[in-house]
Amino acid sequence: MYKFWKNNSLSIVLFGLFFLCLIGQYLTGWYVHNEEQRQHRAAEVTLAGYAGEGHFLEALFENWESEFLQISAFVVLTAFLFQKGSAESKPIGKKERVDEIKPDSVYDPNMPWPVRKGGLALTLYSYSLSIAILVLFVISFLMHGIGGVSHYNQEQAEHGEPAASVVEYMATSTFWFESFQNWQSEFLSIAVMVVLTIFLRQLGSPESKPVDTPHSKTGAE
Repeated sequence: MYKFWKNNSLSIVLFGLFFLCLIGQYLTGWYVHNEEQRQHRAAEVTLAGYAGEGHFLEALFENWESEFLQISAFVVLTAFLFQKGSAESKPIGKKERVDEIKPDSVYDPNMPWPVRKGGLALTLYSYSLSIAILVLFVISFLMHGIGGVSHYNQEQAEHGEPAASVVEYMATSTFWFESFQNWQSEFLSIAVMVVLTIFLRQLGSPESKPVDTPHSKTGAE
């Protein structure tokens, strides 16, 4: 058990924090939603019923969407863009191990099967990280629209306005305001991280350069 924890503690803690925050969002969101329902003299929803409410789904996927966009952009952009002195950048003008596939890898039984198979399987696997995260972004983006439209239509009905379809809702300024307000913060946080790692250090973190390295050194290693 100790070995399992040591080998997987980072993902266990992160997923644990995720679920704790998700539960917190769900409970507080349910309370806020029912408070709004009472103010409009509408029927309150049960704790279980809140899972299907647009109020919850829109907020949930609106945030997931921006996070997956942030990570996918970071993965793709760091493949070919550089920042001198940053731990989040590859060294400039130097070919890294991550930039190549060793020809003899196809003979190593410990290699992932797409590497040993080659061809299309290898090509897809070579970009599978960005593909997977982009797919999660697209799914979250669509779920933002599907979940948000019911909440949007509820507000429309309260003001005597006609209901909108998912496509119509995703074309509104409301939908794009919800998206852009999250997207800008995600790109800001990544940009700040890239720049701060030039001058600041965190002992023990792979996201930082070694404490005793000059500011001009590029890359974490």
